[in-house]
Amino acid sequence: MKYRRLGKTNIRVSVVGVGTWQFGGEWARDFSQDDADQILNTAHELGINLIDTAECYGDHTSESLIGNAVHRNRDRWIIATKFGHQFQGFLKRTDERTPRDAVRQLEDSLRALRTDYVDILQYHSIRNEEFDNSELQQTLIRLKEQGKVRHIGNSIAPNDNLHQTEASQQAQVETIQVLYNRLDRKPEKGVFDSCRRQDLGVLARVPLASGFLTGKYKPGDRFAADDVRSGYKLQEVENRLREVEQIEKSELPPSVPMATWALAWVLQHPAVTTVIPGCKNPKQVRSNASAADLEMVRDDHPQAWKSTSR
Repeated sequence: MKYRRLGKTNIRVSVVGVGTWQFGGEWARDFSQDDADQILNTAHELGINLIDTAECYGDHTSESLIGNAVHRNRDRWIIATKFGHQFQGFLKRTDERTPRDAVRQLEDSLRALRTDYVDILQYHSIRNEEFDNSELQQTLIRLKEQGKVRHIGNSIAPNDNLHQTEASQQAQVETIQVLYNRLDRKPEKGVFDSCRRQDLGVLARVPLASGFLTGKYKPGDRFAADDVRSGYKLQEVENRLREVEQIEKSELPPSVPMATWALAWVLQHPAVTTVIPGCKNPKQVRSNASAADLEMVRDDHPQAWKSTSR
């Protein structure tokens, strides 16, 4: 595993982390405690030290599975969670974004995680006018002063939200989480430059484009009715699969799995600190971690990459 400095936090994080939305039960199946234990134990063995979760991955369900798995070796982990939503059911959320909500949700997260602090508490895809609320910003700053939060982060949406990124200093935000992958490069248009200028650590979420960049799917494939991707328009699915097919032909180095390449591709942007892909089992954890061993070097053309696997 390789490690990078997470911006001005000065935390040393693994370049590959563990995203845990799937633990909330909205990605194909429910996860047991044994499932979570195996995934996180494997991650630890491979040198991964970053876990990203949220208050609404289930009703603190993901956090509970994580807390039970890691509470005995809490100091080995960097745990990032979020506030701003309340889980109401499968793919249903309500907004909970007042200062009082932030305090309550953090307390619930701490209980679920079986810890007295989180390393990073992130705003969770909130609106600009909510983020600009000075009372809310001061509430998070007080939680940091109390030691319940070590660093403040912001998981922005949409992923070109330059307004919130530029306002990070005032809110004492030190990390930005953003959707970024080979199929969606909007953060390159301004957000990443802002992050570099402000020395903000960057967590890249959805680096495999919700599975489209795993190489598992081909043009003409369709998702089952209980798959969250079944809500995509058929033409959108087809367009994405055709784009991936072309990427595989023109950009994927020989003998490199597409999922590994896709994670390494994200990591080569100089603004990105770490990727946080999801995983269903220890095998996928190992596959994700292998991206740390694949260096990708850009040539003059921004679409051209060559592998220097070592």
